[in-house]
Amino acid sequence: MKLLRINHLGIASPGLDDAMARMERLFGRSADHIEEVPDQKVKTAFYAVGESHLEWLESTDPEGPIGKFLSKRGPGIHHICFEVDDIDAACAELNAKGVKMIDATPREGAHGCRVAFIHPSEMGGVLVELSQSGKSHA
Repeated sequence: MKLLRINHLGIASPGLDDAMARMERLFGRSADHIEEVPDQKVKTAFYAVGESHLEWLESTDPEGPIGKFLSKRGPGIHHICFEVDDIDAACAELNAKGVKMIDATPREGAHGCRVAFIHPSEMGGVLVELSQSGKSHA
């Protein structure tokens, strides 16, 4: 598997309006892209930072992954995302190694990307997302 770059850091927030206001106040930045991902029960706001991004996440359902994360841990860094060249091959390789996966096969994520998550127990408590690019982040 080839890791191409850190694609983004996902940050759980109780509300995108507050997160976007903080980015505007602190850094004078508006979101580059806002999107709802119904499958993951989340609304996202992306901010380009060099070749990577910050992804602010707001739950659209308290029983969704971000809703559960916020209720257990509160706001903060939720995951790190590595961009890979071939997500199908990456998942096959990890599954063959017996790596505990949240997603054994890729699913659709924001920006038309295909994503899969590695269970946090495999990375010392850090949730890792693998992503293969779809549309651009613009």
